[in-house]
Amino acid sequence: MRINSLIYLISEGIKSVFKQKKMTSASVIIMCATMFMFGVFYLIGENVNFVMRQVESQQGMRVVIIEEATENDIENLQVDIQRIDGVSTVTFVSKEEALASMKNWLGEYQDVIAGYDEDNPFPASYFVTLTDLERNAEVQEKIKALKSVDKITSSNDTISKLASIAKSLQTVTLVLLSLLIVISIFIISYTIKLTVYARRREISIMKYVGATNGFIRGPFIVEGMVIGVISALITLAVVGFSYNGTLSKILESTVIQNMTVSFYTFDQLFVKILIVYFILGIGIGILGSIISMRKYLKV
Repeated sequence: MRINSLIYLISEGIKSVFKQKKMTSASVIIMCATMFMFGVFYLIGENVNFVMRQVESQQGMRVVIIEEATENDIENLQVDIQRIDGVSTVTFVSKEEALASMKNWLGEYQDVIAGYDEDNPFPASYFVTLTDLERNAEVQEKIKALKSVDKITSSNDTISKLASIAKSLQTVTLVLLSLLIVISIFIISYTIKLTVYARRREISIMKYVGATNGFIRGPFIVEGMVIGVISALITLAVVGFSYNGTLSKILESTVIQNMTVSFYTFDQLFVKILIVYFILGIGIGILGSIISMRKYLKV
């Protein structure tokens, strides 16, 4: 395609956006509303996955070491556990650290174990975290077969529920995002279809004089892309402002402050959501334009 023709198609597409002000405004408003919902679910999904990864890193199992184990046995056990596929971290907890942790947990009632300082009943152990909570049972079986292991304690039910919740939330988020994309394509195609209908005589004349389908379709594709980009920029600003305001309120909550989890800031997600919005806006604009013109071009 010649440069002059390309410039013509782009200019015609942009002119059409501003010529049909009411249609364009309606398209942008509807697109912004849809993309806003898309952004909300996208940000929720990203933060849910982020929080679940943090929770997963805090969940693990306690591998109790037998009393008869020597220092060499304890060191070898750590190496053997770390070699198991699915193990993330292995942290040694001495008898003294275990006792101190229990005292801290009891708080003002720690006097009930005051006599344990001289005769510490708490065994040394390793705290093991996993790369994937779903591999909890598999890793436990492998650790049980190792030398110097007395027993393993873990919150199997909690771990299973966390893994199930994470998978369910990811599925729900994916389904909702897919549904919103379909709705957006339908909206933009319907909007551009109205524009095409209003210019049907012009299209018929262009086809009569020999214009190709690609040449006729060009301005409408540009129009759809421009509407998508404008909608993406407006929505990005609204979502960013809303997200920052909501996040600051959430972080002020005493419940969240007492939890050991954090959330993404909008700055951390800005580049990713900017790319997603531009792909979404431009992609929907192109698809909507192509779909809306099928009838008139008899593709």
